[in-house]
Amino acid sequence: MDDLFADLSIRNRSLTREAVQALRGTQTLIGCDLEEADLSRLDLSGWTFEHCNLRRADLTGAILARTAWRSCRGAFAGFVGADLSEAAFTACDLNNAVLKRATLEGARFSGCKLTGADLSEVKAIDLHFEEVLLISAKLAGRSFRKASLMRVDFSQADLRKCDFRMTSFEGCSLREAIVDGARFEGADLRGADLGGVRLGDASRFRGATISREQAAQLLGEVGLNVR
Repeated sequence: MDDLFADLSIRNRSLTREAVQALRGTQTLIGCDLEEADLSRLDLSGWTFEHCNLRRADLTGAILARTAWRSCRGAFAGFVGADLSEAAFTACDLNNAVLKRATLEGARFSGCKLTGADLSEVKAIDLHFEEVLLISAKLAGRSFRKASLMRVDFSQADLRKCDFRMTSFEGCSLREAIVDGARFEGADLRGADLGGVRLGDASRFRGATISREQAAQLLGEVGLNVR
């Protein structure tokens, strides 16, 4: 059984923890069902997951360094304390996933849905988001200093005490985000949707650059017209 699965792509199988443990070598799983599977603390470094179902899977403390995730469904999956160093997520649905205290150094998320995800206390200096939905996500204390954020939706996200100094926003949204204690000195917010921000809250963006249109929008919140 072990020899049969050695270093082969596994396709369209429902896999339990025991079945995953029986696999040898670096694996590629395609179209596999791992829903609610207990994969906690397993070493799956370098594995590839394509079109897999990981809904509510438990990957707590798993070693997932250099893994590739493509078009996977992982809503409510648990990655608490997992090592996701240099992992690459592309076009994945990770809504409400829990990545609390995960190591995400060098990880990349592109075209992913992370609505409601918990990324609090993650360990990473170089963490890349592009075309990602982080609506209502928990990101308090995260540093995005000097990052170039492209089409990232932070609407209603918890961004308290985040560091956005010298960060540029292109096609992004901060609509109704919680930004108490966040730092924006030197940030370029001209490419961000600041809808829902009241003039009285504008001081939180002190030191940032905004457009005339955004300034007019803020003044419009108190009934002033800018001509």
